[in-house]
Amino acid sequence: MNRTRHGRLRPPESGSVLVIVMITLLFTAFALVAFIEKSGNDLIVEQHAAEARRLRMEAYSALEVTLAVLEDFRQASNGLHSPAEGWGDPLTFAGYTPTEGRTVDLAFEDESGKISLPRADAQTLSRLFQGWQVTQTDADGLADALMGWMKRGHTYATAISPDYDQGATPYESPGRSLRSFSELTAIDKVREFFYDADGRPNDYWRRFVGAVSLLNFQHPNLNGARPDALFALGQFDPSQQQNLSDYLAGTGNYQTQGPGFFQKTTDAQLIAGPTGNANAFVTTISALRILVTVHDGNSQFRLAAVITPPGGATTVQTTATSQRTPASATPARPAAPPANQPNANQRSNPTTTRNGQAAQRSLNYPFTLLEISENAEIPPPPPPPPPIT
Repeated sequence: MNRTRHGRLRPPESGSVLVIVMITLLFTAFALVAFIEKSGNDLIVEQHAAEARRLRMEAYSALEVTLAVLEDFRQASNGLHSPAEGWGDPLTFAGYTPTEGRTVDLAFEDESGKISLPRADAQTLSRLFQGWQVTQTDADGLADALMGWMKRGHTYATAISPDYDQGATPYESPGRSLRSFSELTAIDKVREFFYDADGRPNDYWRRFVGAVSLLNFQHPNLNGARPDALFALGQFDPSQQQNLSDYLAGTGNYQTQGPGFFQKTTDAQLIAGPTGNANAFVTTISALRILVTVHDGNSQFRLAAVITPPGGATTVQTTATSQRTPASATPARPAAPPANQPNANQRSNPTTTRNGQAAQRSLNYPFTLLEISENAEIPPPPPPPPPIT
């Protein structure tokens, strides 16, 4: 510091103080802006989460109403056949009114209108691929590769010779049907057919997903059968497929009658003609996918559920491991009851009778939920297969 003529200290320069104050204010402003932005993002996230919780309740309410209506029709008609029976708009049928300002969209997909992969044989799969204009040699090889992956002890009938245990990451074929379509990436020959050079699913993959179900059911539902199923299982030609489609949709020669459905496969044979095999199908639904979408302004919540009636479809439950002798002599635990049996997934609530003894009370739920997902991306419909010649 400088001293005055009389030896006194001069006061510090005021400019340096202002600079320090300005820097402090600048840093404070930056910190305040960052805090406000983070708080705003947190509030937006919390708002979206709260809105999703509210819409979620609406979606499950709509699902429960839908299941109640479906059960009424199932009991009255000895099974569900087709939305043409009258349950295509169950919310309106039941007089369901969403919360004010919201709308609920409902859609159905007959999962049992596809080919059940756990039940498919090599001939069926080969015909499926041939319907996509694949040569018979390649179609037989693809079917053989799939069967070798899914069937334990399968004897290959073509030149397929997979060496899964010789790869960089050795593994075994599971010896059970696919539980996910992503398993296709692990199967020799199949991988090259269903994926492009960059490893992305191609149109054949999408057609396969649209034609095949991973669920286990004995026969597809003729009322919801995909064209690929009609060709691969029923061996119906394009004109027969068109006749069946026109009858079910109420178009073409049947436009005056409106949408219809078959109660017996013999009725379908009359529409399709003498050739083909309608007995490869049934006329009731074994697995139904329900898509619920709740809208509230720009917000929406999606719910997808696959249900099956008593005695309907099941999931693949076989363990994908080799059969080995257990190292210990510990007795095996009794197997759990199948998940698709009525009330198998439901807890029995104990109640007390008058004499103090415990009694079991269970909820006789009419359907089994095989799959349920929330806000999952809804895939676009698969492209139609090439014309069958």
